[in-house]
Amino acid sequence: MLDALSKLAQHVGISNLAGGGAVIVALIFLTALVFTWRFIPGIRDFAIRVGWADMPNERRLNKVPLPNAGGLAIFAGFVVSVVVAWALRPIVIQDVQIQMLAILLGATILVLTGFIDDQFNLSPLFRLCVQLLCAVLLVVNGLHIDFNAIPFLPNVAEKLNQPLGVAITIIWVVGLTNAMNLLDGVDGVVGGVSFVASTVLLVTAAQFPDRGAAVLLLAGLGGSALGYLRHNYNPSRIIMGDAGSYLFGYTLAAVSMLGTLKFSVGASLIVPLLVMALPILDTTQVVVGRLARGIRNPLGHPDKTHLHHRLLAATGQARRTSLIMWIVALVCGVVGMVVQGVPGSAILFTVVFIGLCLWFVAYRRVRAHDREAALQVADGEPEGNG
Repeated sequence: MLDALSKLAQHVGISNLAGGGAVIVALIFLTALVFTWRFIPGIRDFAIRVGWADMPNERRLNKVPLPNAGGLAIFAGFVVSVVVAWALRPIVIQDVQIQMLAILLGATILVLTGFIDDQFNLSPLFRLCVQLLCAVLLVVNGLHIDFNAIPFLPNVAEKLNQPLGVAITIIWVVGLTNAMNLLDGVDGVVGGVSFVASTVLLVTAAQFPDRGAAVLLLAGLGGSALGYLRHNYNPSRIIMGDAGSYLFGYTLAAVSMLGTLKFSVGASLIVPLLVMALPILDTTQVVVGRLARGIRNPLGHPDKTHLHHRLLAATGQARRTSLIMWIVALVCGVVGMVVQGVPGSAILFTVVFIGLCLWFVAYRRVRAHDREAALQVADGEPEGNG
């Protein structure tokens, strides 16, 4: 039995099941999960008092003001987990400290920008300029895509390789940041998709001995996403706002370039592209559709043409919509893992782990809502948003 578990752990990327590396990754994940889970109720109460909330309108699904400060709690859980990682000082982190600091600085800037936008509606041009600045921050610190490593494209001269790689890197980071933001329209969708993507990329990164820093960041990001989802599964008690969606999109884009995921030349960006296929396809079809309708600024004119909106219209249930989106994201992730050559046992472990985690937080949210509804009925109050 122990031999079987040890073999499975090696396939997942854990060379020593009882070693410090496995314990550290688990501790980081649990730290982010528990901190975010427990921090959200407090920040929700504060947000209600000071008016940090999305008001109901024709596009939004909420019928009452809904606190939009969830992104701050997610970011706090993520940062706390990174601090824990630094305190434990895994050796692999020290080779890429500058790049990790660049990711954290860019994420911090975008979280603040997103949060200010949630409250005061910044202009699309200003938000785009900040996103470009944060993408360039990664490039100048050595995080960029090697154009000649991208499959299906011809190799170019070295003098063209770097500028083309920089351009694609900026497009990748800014595009994925906005793709996650645009995907955030139904309770639980972005939280679940981000957890799936983080876990899949974590297991994929664990196959490489020099990607420890990426594993640690993904563990913290995945734990934060899961802790948030406990409060955001329909009916949600809080939403992440632009602050949270920017954090997930930017960090996943950046971490996918950290270490070897510049990576084995044969795979290049195929794995992160497949893992993040859902938000990418959603954004692509929305932008193309808006341009076809003559909208000059497709990112500045919200509508209900997103995949989650169409699924919601077809299913009539937010819970079913988020579940379908999670499954699609997981299927895309599995395809990416197969392309990368991740062992079948590791893929099966990933699918089971993701499924159990998502079921657990969804079950806890539904059970908590049922208790709240029963108390409201007992007190003679009308049922609210939960």
